[in-house]
Amino acid sequence: MSESGVTSDPTAHAWDDAYAGDRPPWDIGRPQRAFLRLADAGAFTGSLIDVGCGTGEHAILAAQRGTRALGVDLSERAVTSARAKAAARAVDARFRVLDALDLESLGETYDTVLDSGLFHVFDDHTRPRYVAALRAVLREGGHLYLMGFSDEEPGDWGPRRISEAELRAAFTTGWRVLSLERDHFEINPSPAASAAAAAAWVVDVVRV
Repeated sequence: MSESGVTSDPTAHAWDDAYAGDRPPWDIGRPQRAFLRLADAGAFTGSLIDVGCGTGEHAILAAQRGTRALGVDLSERAVTSARAKAAARAVDARFRVLDALDLESLGETYDTVLDSGLFHVFDDHTRPRYVAALRAVLREGGHLYLMGFSDEEPGDWGPRRISEAELRAAFTTGWRVLSLERDHFEINPSPAASAAAAAAWVVDVVRV
């Protein structure tokens, strides 16, 4: 990681490529409805970090609701777009290029952590490192709101599916799962997924 926050990780180029042409399926140009409901319920409080923020819709939403919001993403192209959106909307949200496995390098803790569609990207070997990184930046008693691609989605297109059991197993020691509910990601339809929604889990986890 350079001082500018730009990563040398070759994986970043793959994520940059996802934002190079048409919008990827997950970049719908607005917050997911599940996160809008959370914001409306007053769940976004204090300082907030959106991990894997993409083009920034959820961090911008959080800032509009009064939090001190930071969005981080491995893709420099996504972060550039997020900064432009925030500036165009006159919203005080910050964005930084950062590997989600390196969150502790921020040297900060937050009251709220968001993850919309990142958890399911990690394989079995890397997932515990990611969960540890989340715990490192979430204060005790703080909430992690996570939305992941569900194993109840039929077919084999798209990212890896995750089960309720996998989610509960990931957040055991040092965590308490408050709720785990079925929901749907809104997505941009593609030839592989002609529908505009995909099955998801929405989880509220507290760091203990």
